[in-house]
Amino acid sequence: MSETAPQSYIDKWLAVQPQQRIALAFVAPHTYPGHIALAALEQELLAAAYGIREPQVAATKLNWWAEELSGAATSGGRHPLTQVLFDDERAHAMPSERWVDPVLAAMAQLEEGTAADFPAQLAAGALLHGAIARLETAWWYGEGASSARAERVATLSHLLFALLRLEEDAERDRLALPMSRLARHGLSRHDLRAASPAREEAIRAQLEDLHTAWRDAERLPGPLSAFRGLESRHGRRLVARARGARDPLAVLRKGQGRQGPGVAWQAWLAARAWRQQAD
Repeated sequence: MSETAPQSYIDKWLAVQPQQRIALAFVAPHTYPGHIALAALEQELLAAAYGIREPQVAATKLNWWAEELSGAATSGGRHPLTQVLFDDERAHAMPSERWVDPVLAAMAQLEEGTAADFPAQLAAGALLHGAIARLETAWWYGEGASSARAERVATLSHLLFALLRLEEDAERDRLALPMSRLARHGLSRHDLRAASPAREEAIRAQLEDLHTAWRDAERLPGPLSAFRGLESRHGRRLVARARGARDPLAVLRKGQGRQGPGVAWQAWLAARAWRQQAD
């Protein structure tokens, strides 16, 4: 992988998931440039889907990506990340729709509102994050590998990240807490912007659902990429730590960027699981 052109995109990915810097010790950039480029590409798509507040601007960005990825097998790509990916034969071995499906799913959910309840949140999130997980699983393990566990874990990680941004996104159409949870705890949009006993109870209830869903996800078939495996281990541990806390949002924020021996161990376990599945 070139040391210059893709690096700014890789840095953006690592800014969102700083613990993945540790995973790079086990997924060496010079040996697996496509694995890292794919993670950075996923972050670019997610940034367009969630990070741009104007739906028309986001749609324009995603349309560009749809054109880029649909033609990359022939052109080799214009974007630095696409060029790295399609320099690898595995990109050409996958059907073209595998590359375009995440972009189409991102466009389909641009103006989606707040889900009615937690199962509806899971279903809505799975449209985009499931498509990303299917692409990722095929890249790391081939088209024959099941992506069921990766799809669920990717969706749960998204819901956890949305919870971290509860206050920042309180004025957006899609809230981190479902409508039924807001109603049960008597919360309005405005109430999400400041700590209160009702808000903390609602957050803990959301964490309980995430905890249960993450535990159930471990029983689903299919491998996880080393990056997804670390994300899952880190997220599940973070949920377990925050669910009983007096200020769960503060615990989530403190733990999100945590690094050190514990995360290094999680990264090693995730990389070992990848190696075993790949072999």
